[in-house]
Amino acid sequence: MAFFAGTGLVVKLVLFILLYFSVVSWAIIFYKLLQVYKANNESNRFMDFFWKTKKFESINSQLDRYANSPLTVLFSEGYSELKKLMEQGETSHAPESGVSTDLGGIDNIARALRRATTSEITRLEKYLTFLATTGSTAPFIGLFGTVWGIMTAFKGIGETGSASLAVVAPGIAEALIATAIGLVAAIPAVMGYNHFQNKIKVLIGEMDNFSTEFLNIVQRTFAKK
Repeated sequence: MAFFAGTGLVVKLVLFILLYFSVVSWAIIFYKLLQVYKANNESNRFMDFFWKTKKFESINSQLDRYANSPLTVLFSEGYSELKKLMEQGETSHAPESGVSTDLGGIDNIARALRRATTSEITRLEKYLTFLATTGSTAPFIGLFGTVWGIMTAFKGIGETGSASLAVVAPGIAEALIATAIGLVAAIPAVMGYNHFQNKIKVLIGEMDNFSTEFLNIVQRTFAKK
């Protein structure tokens, strides 16, 4: 606080900006930790339930238990499209109840799953851009504050005509705090961004695998030629 009080207006502004970046970054990190943890945990539980139950109607009725899992969104979208196609088959007085592969029924379900996957990826990656921005810009903002502070310190030296350590050191120390705060804001943001990107990649892989398995089940169980 003593350093902050002794800095100039520009350096104070830089410190306020860096403080904003730091506080928001930590808020995002805690929020994403909770979100990704719930997504992973409930996805694992949902997959166990999915393979044990095997009946789509029963699974659909229990989706609220796994509301934070992206896999439930994929299942809901795929199952809704499947029901529409089944209803169309019934109303068209088809000789067999099922999903017509000739009319692209399986492709419709695949498109619904891809849309749901894209939507969930967007939701999971929300706010990560801010962490990337903080990690890449905060050190430079801090460096700007340091350069400005050193310029001010040397200007003061020129005005006083004294270059002793007692005169130079406080001004440079006050200037360097901007770089320190910039690194304090950037390092957790970069670590958080990389951590969540890796976790989300795992979830994306699980969504792709689930989509493939869902389509395989539909083709084996519901599709008709």
